Amino acid sequence: MTAPTDLAPHRAPRTLSLALQGGGSFGAFTWGVLDRLLEEDDLVIDAVSSTNAGSVNAVVMAAGLIAGGRPEARRHLDRFWKRISETAPPQLGPAVTVFTDITSRWLSPYQSNPFNHDALDRLLADAVDFDALRAAPPFKLLVAATAVPDGATRIFRETELVRKMVLASGCIPLKSQAVEIEGRRYWDGGYSANPPLIRLIEASDAPAILLVQIVPSLGQGAPCSAPDIVRRLEQITFDGVLQRELSALRTMVDLSWSGGGRSALAAKLRALALHRVSAEDHHPALQDESSTDLGWRFLLRLRAAGRSAAEAWLAEGTRLPAGRAPPLRSIG
Repeated sequence: MTAPTDLAPHRAPRTLSLALQGGGSFGAFTWGVLDRLLEEDDLVIDAVSSTNAGSVNAVVMAAGLIAGGRPEARRHLDRFWKRISETAPPQLGPAVTVFTDITSRWLSPYQSNPFNHDALDRLLADAVDFDALRAAPPFKLLVAATAVPDGATRIFRETELVRKMVLASGCIPLKSQAVEIEGRRYWDGGYSANPPLIRLIEASDAPAILLVQIVPSLGQGAPCSAPDIVRRLEQITFDGVLQRELSALRTMVDLSWSGGGRSALAAKLRALALHRVSAEDHHPALQDESSTDLGWRFLLRLRAAGRSAAEAWLAEGTRLPAGRAPPLRSIG
C-alpha cells in the first residue's frame, strides 16, 4: 500500500495498524477513535483486523477514504452510524425485553425471520462500494468470521471482500441466519477471534498496533435477571477469546526473546509495540449497557468517549518506544 499524497511535507508519516474488536452498538466507541485518528494527516493506517462492529467500521472508513480521503471517511462514518440509529427498532421496556429474550431462545432466526431480512445488509450496500474497495484498498483488511462446522477462524482479505463477508463477521446465531460463503456457513468472528491479533501482526508492516477494545472485561456482581445474565455471558465469551489470544501472544513474545525465535514473525514480535484503548476505561458504566442499544444519544456518548481515548493515546501512546516490553500497553 502506498502512503497518501496529502501528508504534511515537514513531518515523516507515522504508520499504524489497528485491531478493532466487535461488540454491537459499542462499536460507536470505535467510531469515535477512528474519527479522531483520521484528523491526523501524518498518521498512515497500514492494516486493520476486525470482527463484528469493528468490521463494519473498517469497511465504511475504507469506502470513505477511497471516495474522498480522510474528511470523507469521517463523513462516511458519521452518516452510517446516524442511519443505523434511524433504522433501528425502538428500545422496548423491561417486560417486553425479557419476553423477546426468552422467545429468541425458543425460536431460531430460521423461524422468527424466515425471509432473512437484514437491515445491516441494506445499509452496507448503500455505504460501501465493494468493487472499488477490492480494486484499490486503502489499507490491508483482515475480516474475521467463525466457521459453523468446526469453529475455525476464517480471515477474509481486502482483495476478495464482499458484503456477505462483513455480514458473516457480525452474524449472531440466535438473531440472524448463518451466512453462507463458498458452501460453508459462518457466524460472528467474535467466537473465535475478537479481533485477530497474531494474523494481523503477520500481515502488518507497521511498527505499532492499536487494539480498540469495546467488550467489557469486568462485571458488577452476579446478574439475576435473564437479560443481565445473557449480557454478562456474552461479555465473558467475547472477552475470553481476546484474553486467550493475548496470552498466546505473550508466550510468543517470550519465546522470540529466548534465542529460539529466528523467524520473520519472531523478529516482528521483538520490535512491535502493541497498545490498547478500552471503552470501559472511558465509559465506566459500559458493563451495564446493552450492545443492542442504537439510540442516538447513547451512540454519541460512546463516540465522544472514543474520541477522548484516541486523544489520550495520541498524546502518550505515540511517544512510547518499541522494543522488549509487555506486549500490551493500556493508554488512557
